[in-house]
Amino acid sequence: MSQVSSQQDREKQSAALSSLLAAIVLTVFKIVVGVLTGSVGILAEAAHSGLDLVAALMTFLAVRISGRPPDATHLYGHGKVENLSALLETLLLLATCAWIVTEALHRLQFHVGHIEVNAWSFVVMLTSIALDASRSRLLYRVAKKFNSQALEADALHFQTDIWSSSVVIVGLIAVKIAEWFPRFAWLRAGDAIAALGVSAIVVWVSIQLGRRTVDALLDTAPAGLDGRIAEAVEAVPGVCGCHNIRIRPSGPALFIDLHVVADGALSLAQAHVLTEVIEAAIHSVAPGADVTVHAEPV
Repeated sequence: MSQVSSQQDREKQSAALSSLLAAIVLTVFKIVVGVLTGSVGILAEAAHSGLDLVAALMTFLAVRISGRPPDATHLYGHGKVENLSALLETLLLLATCAWIVTEALHRLQFHVGHIEVNAWSFVVMLTSIALDASRSRLLYRVAKKFNSQALEADALHFQTDIWSSSVVIVGLIAVKIAEWFPRFAWLRAGDAIAALGVSAIVVWVSIQLGRRTVDALLDTAPAGLDGRIAEAVEAVPGVCGCHNIRIRPSGPALFIDLHVVADGALSLAQAHVLTEVIEAAIHSVAPGADVTVHAEPV
C-alpha cells in the first residue's frame, strides 16, 4: 500500500472513530435524560442515537476493511464493504421507526406517560445538535475528499439528526407551554407528535440512502459519466472513436474500461503512449479511477 493511500485510510478511520465516540456519548446522555423526564420524544431520539452508534461502528469497520488492497478473492478490492455498510444503516433506521411510531401513537391515543420538562431536557437536545453539526461537517469533508460513500452516508445520517432534534425541542416547548397555560392543555401532545416528526425524517432519509446504496451495489454508473468520458477520449489526438465504455463503482473506487479505435499503423510503443494519454484524459473527468484501455486498429 502506498504512503498516500495509507494516509487516506488513516484520515478516513479517524473521522469514523470520532463519529463513533460522539454517538456513544449522545446515546447514553439521551437515555438518562429521557428516562428521568419521561419524554418519549427524547427516548425516540435516544433510540435513534443508539442506531447512530451501531451505524457509526459499522462505518468505522467498513472504512477499515475497504482500505485493504485487492487479494486473490477480491480482485477489485474491498470497496463494496462501504456500500453494504450504508445499506445496513438504512435497514436499521427503518427498523427503529416502527418502535417510535408505535410508542407515539400509543401516547396520543391513551394519553399515558407523565413528561417532566426541565433544563436537562433542553441541554441534552442542544448538546446533540452541536455534536451532530460538528461531526456531520467533519464526515462530509473527509467523504468528499476521498469519495467515501460510507462516510457520506454517515454524514447525511447525522445531518438529519440535527433536524429531528430540533423537532423534539419544539415538542418539549409545547409541553412546557401547556404547563404554564392550562387552556393550552392540548399542547401536551406536542412531545408525541414530535416523535412522529422524528420518524418521518428518519423514513425520508432511509429512502434516499437506500436508493443510493442499492444503486451502488448493483453497479449503477454515475449518471452522464459515460458521455463525459467518451467526449474526453474522442478529443485526444489520434483517437478515431471509442465504445464499450463500462463503469463499475466499488465503495470509494471507480473502475472504468473501454475500447478505443486508433490508427492501425501505430507501433506498439506509440499505442502504449496513446493509451496513457487517454487514461490522463479520463482522469480529468473521473479523478483516481482505475482505467483499462483496449486499443483497436481502424
